[in-house]
Amino acid sequence: MKILPPVSIEARRLLPSRWDVLAALLVLGFIVLFADASRTLVEPLSSLARHPISTDPANLPAYALRTAMRMLIALGVSLVFTLSYATWAAKSQRAGNLLVPLLDILQSVPILGFISITVVFFLSLAPGKIFGAELAAVFAIFTSQAWNMAFSFYQSLRTVPEELQEAGRMFGMNGWARFWRIEVPFGLPPLIWNMMMSMSGGWFFVVAAEAISVGHTTIALPGIGSYIAQAIVEKNLHAIFWAIGTMLVVILIYDQLLFRPLVAWADRFRFDNEESEEQPESWLLDVLRRSTLMDRVAEPFHVFMHWTYRLSAPARGRAAFVAQVLPSRAADIVWSVLLAGLGAVAAWKIYGLMAGAFGWGDVLGTFALGAITMVRVTLLIALASLVWTPIGVYVGMRPHLARVIQPVAQFLAAFPANILFPVAVFVIARFSLNPDIALSPLMVLGTQWYILFNVIAGAAAIPRELRDVASNLQLKGWLWWRKVALPAVFPFYVTGAITASGGSWNASIVAEVASWGTHTLRAHGLGAYIADATTAGDFHRIVLGIATMSFFVVVVNRLFWRPLYWFAERRYRLT
Repeated sequence: MKILPPVSIEARRLLPSRWDVLAALLVLGFIVLFADASRTLVEPLSSLARHPISTDPANLPAYALRTAMRMLIALGVSLVFTLSYATWAAKSQRAGNLLVPLLDILQSVPILGFISITVVFFLSLAPGKIFGAELAAVFAIFTSQAWNMAFSFYQSLRTVPEELQEAGRMFGMNGWARFWRIEVPFGLPPLIWNMMMSMSGGWFFVVAAEAISVGHTTIALPGIGSYIAQAIVEKNLHAIFWAIGTMLVVILIYDQLLFRPLVAWADRFRFDNEESEEQPESWLLDVLRRSTLMDRVAEPFHVFMHWTYRLSAPARGRAAFVAQVLPSRAADIVWSVLLAGLGAVAAWKIYGLMAGAFGWGDVLGTFALGAITMVRVTLLIALASLVWTPIGVYVGMRPHLARVIQPVAQFLAAFPANILFPVAVFVIARFSLNPDIALSPLMVLGTQWYILFNVIAGAAAIPRELRDVASNLQLKGWLWWRKVALPAVFPFYVTGAITASGGSWNASIVAEVASWGTHTLRAHGLGAYIADATTAGDFHRIVLGIATMSFFVVVVNRLFWRPLYWFAERRYRLT
């Protein structure tokens, strides 16, 4: 037998390691799955009618793949939107005066409102093709994910410690370099937790996104959401349980392949002088770090980013002082006039559209329904805050517990309210309960987790030295909560509460009308009004309901949540 010479160390470096092979298989597997899920995009819409949604459990793997891909694409678009929109709002005072209230309005517009307005536009981009309907579904999921992430990153940018900014200026970093080397790393840990919540929020509204029904137009895309909608119509409890199990599997896969690696990677960006006692771990992150193949693939990106850091030198001297401290008064006036003009044109257009369609009685009646929904939202957010704030602090300060709670909370947050409709309808009918009260908890079912996830992120970000000082001073009980825990998590809580409030308004459309087969229960409120208008295809009532909901959300945010936000920014900013 011929004996082969030993392989040198240099030759071994050229051979792929087991980590390279495993990383390559994971990447290629994702590409194959994405290609398989995309192969029907060019097929005609009529093919959906030839292959209607079936509640056969054998179809669930293919449906789950389609839904998972839509949500992943929507999450990527939401991340791009967050890094651009929130940064512009935080960096420019003029832009922030418009963009932050606009974000309040956008999060208040219900997903059914977005679908009813945009579905025709997206279908026209690919006439007669499934691709247009897929774009409409992805955009609908995007509207349930983006606002929460944008609020989180905006809050992070507004509270970056001044010493970090000063360090960036001392090292001569331009604005682009400071953004990617200081501001994004600082805001990354809470952003990742809010990405988890956004993904769960997408699950909560996936039924409305995939089973699109506006007036006489009905499109059911293959997916878990349309599967659940069909199961509700058929009153098929077995199919509901199969859908729940499939959702749990997909959430666990997302946790292992996306969120757990991101959490472990973002731990390096904690604003702390000491390493965390229990660093989060991820087997996938270990594979990617040990793979030289992935290093070679990522190297061009690193080179490009370092090259962009040198494109422009930071402003210095008197010119920089004038640009930063003495903004142009004329530009402020022009910007204000422009905003006022745009507002006047928009008001005139809305008046022209709605004039003659309603009387003052209709408008006042819609506002009364909005007031009823506002009372529900206020009470539910208050109760959720009392329950989940202490739990979030406890979990966030114990990384080993957070690793266990993370997928469980994601699953609970992703639990669509529609699945509980059979139980709600049965219990309300069996015990003759008042739907106005009994249906209310469904509104906060998916939105209360915004508070929990943000508080967990805030508690996890408490510096180790602050905890040590509290321990040395023997702060305990209510004194510890008042002096350490609550001030540390307060900015994060406000971000979560703002999003939870807006999400509860959105969820009222799903929660105030519960159907199971042919049996439907309605609670009095603005959500039921918009749901009925959407089902009937009454565009004028849809616009009136959305405008009323936007008005309530913006007013509450302006008069209550925003002052709390600014107070948290000034009082509890890390310095």
